[in-house]
Amino acid sequence: MNKEIIVQLLEMALASETKSESERPALGSELIGRFVICRSRNEGINAGTVKALDDTGVILTDCRRIWYHKPKDVNKSWYEGVAESGLSDDSKVSCTVSEKVIIEDYSLTVCTEESAKSILGKTPNAQN
Repeated sequence: MNKEIIVQLLEMALASETKSESERPALGSELIGRFVICRSRNEGINAGTVKALDDTGVILTDCRRIWYHKPKDVNKSWYEGVAESGLSDDSKVSCTVSEKVIIEDYSLTVCTEESAKSILGKTPNAQN
């Protein structure tokens, strides 16, 4: 291999390793625009479309809190089962809010299209 090519390859490798944090895409940035279930310590379980996120929190649009949940598919469990198959008839959700900011540790689970329709189409329950 020619010396010039080796030098160019080394420079390219070094340049990619030295990119600053601000130049790298944020972890999870590919989820922006996707409908997800968001689980956090104080806010509980919410579902909505990711507008923005970073390591301090997430902004969800067209968001609903899921108070009580069971997956529509009884062979699945937890909120991951809801993300796959949607909500059972006895699940309980809040009304939809246009935007919610969750500032704390959180996890996101991507929902199927079927699940998103199920969550958004569920009649809200009154808190009692």
